[in-house]
Amino acid sequence: MELILVVVGAIVLTAIAHRGGLEPALIIVLVGIGASFIPGFEAPELDSHILLTVVLPPLLYSAALGFSFPTFVRNIRPILGLGVGLVAVTAFAVAAISSWLVAVPLSFATALVLGAIVAPPDAVTAVAVGRKLGLPKRVLAILTGESLINDAAALTLFSVAVAQVDGSHTFIDNAVLLFTYSAVVGPLVGVALGYVTLWIRNRLNSPGLETVQGLVVPFAAYLAAEHVHASGVLAVVAAGFVVGSGTLSDGYQTRLQERYVWNSVDVLLEAFVFAYIGLHLRFVLNDLREAHESLMEVAVASVIVLLVVLVIRPVWLSLMFGRSVLADHVDRTLSVPIPVEGGRGALGLRKRGKPKGKWRAMIDHSSLTWQEHVVVSWTGMRGVVTLAAAAGIPLTTAAGEPFPHRALIQAIAFVVAVGTLLLQGWTLPPLIRRLELPSHEEADREATIQTERIVHGAAQGVLSGFAANPPAGLDPVVLAEITETIARHSQDADHLPDPETHTLQAEVFSRLYRKVLAAQRASLIAERDAGRIDDEAVRAMLDRLDLQEASVTARLESRL
Repeated sequence: MELILVVVGAIVLTAIAHRGGLEPALIIVLVGIGASFIPGFEAPELDSHILLTVVLPPLLYSAALGFSFPTFVRNIRPILGLGVGLVAVTAFAVAAISSWLVAVPLSFATALVLGAIVAPPDAVTAVAVGRKLGLPKRVLAILTGESLINDAAALTLFSVAVAQVDGSHTFIDNAVLLFTYSAVVGPLVGVALGYVTLWIRNRLNSPGLETVQGLVVPFAAYLAAEHVHASGVLAVVAAGFVVGSGTLSDGYQTRLQERYVWNSVDVLLEAFVFAYIGLHLRFVLNDLREAHESLMEVAVASVIVLLVVLVIRPVWLSLMFGRSVLADHVDRTLSVPIPVEGGRGALGLRKRGKPKGKWRAMIDHSSLTWQEHVVVSWTGMRGVVTLAAAAGIPLTTAAGEPFPHRALIQAIAFVVAVGTLLLQGWTLPPLIRRLELPSHEEADREATIQTERIVHGAAQGVLSGFAANPPAGLDPVVLAEITETIARHSQDADHLPDPETHTLQAEVFSRLYRKVLAAQRASLIAERDAGRIDDEAVRAMLDRLDLQEASVTARLESRL
């Protein structure tokens, strides 16, 4: 009952926040903190495995469905740098500083558990704010891609750190080998399950059943990968990529239906997670009192760790992108062309004539602008993984002793999660507005024009073939009307055929229109896979085609 009340309350607060133009996550956390101090209130308790198994997989899967693999590959360098490199750097920086400072009474091994817990940011709030305020697509792609893989790195490091403290054993004792195994086997499990999903879908031919099957995929991928001790997070992401890129074989009804279903699931789970975080503040304090921890020491330790988490991200980003900028500057300044005929003492390097591979050529090597750099640096809000990992610290070690400073670690992790949500969440929108990020409207408009040119060309090719070989039994005037109507891409449903019975005209129109749509989709995907057009623009045009097909079909079916 308590869980239902939490969900209902979170949804109500989300609606109020949207109406007032506020960020729902922040309002839900604040109200949850206030509600936790109501006398007699008991917060719902969930096992950490439930949080990781029930809440995390659908959120990751939904993000992967809407995030194209070509975009992921194009931004793979900053995504890996933030999703793996920054997680490791943050964890070890927190561990080193926490174990060194007297105010934080933790050994290095215990502090590393804390570092792994607070290392992975949750980009849900940042991406939501960024979309609303018009952040550049590359920034949104980097933040989304980072959130898809940083959880896997953090949870693997967390497992290793806990095993070192409590004396237990992981599946593979060597941390590097364990991460390599998880990073390879996890995606393989997800890819296999993704293709199985597509194979089943091709035989269901039912939008309702296909949508229900899609709801099962993230849980199946996560559990299957965890069962073989691989990364469930990466399995879910890989399955999402496969299913998301293969949905063109589905009917438009399935795609439209899934889009709205997953949007609803995202809203529900995100609201619940933020409510759950806020409602546990009082109980975290109670745990500290029972553990006889000094609240002043906890406050000092929490502030120190929060500062480390906030500072390490912009420093790491500066090292990542500053290095490439410096290398480019040195190359332009010091290198000189090598004479064609050769010569002694020539400076510089002769570029190899070997062309880059397909995937390597897709990688974007450009640096961020300083405004984009600032925004990405300030988007380190923590969320569900930090909460679940903190709850997942074992009560006792393998020897039966209480896990050292468990309550302290959980309290610091809670303060870091809430602190980043409130501090960065409140300041991010005005920061984005103040920076006046460079506009990419011209490039977006050009990509949209390019997609329209592709679909127009595909349609014209099908219509030319239709005009050359028209079906028998229809008046030439009617054939011309059908061709003209479809050529306008059916933007206005009122101009569609309006038969009162099942006529040949309606059959010809329906068959030809779907053939045009199939050709348009195939042309868009071919251009995208060849790297000649932006994937985001392709997805936007595919959505438009789905809506057009829904409009045409509804109009025809209502009259047949």
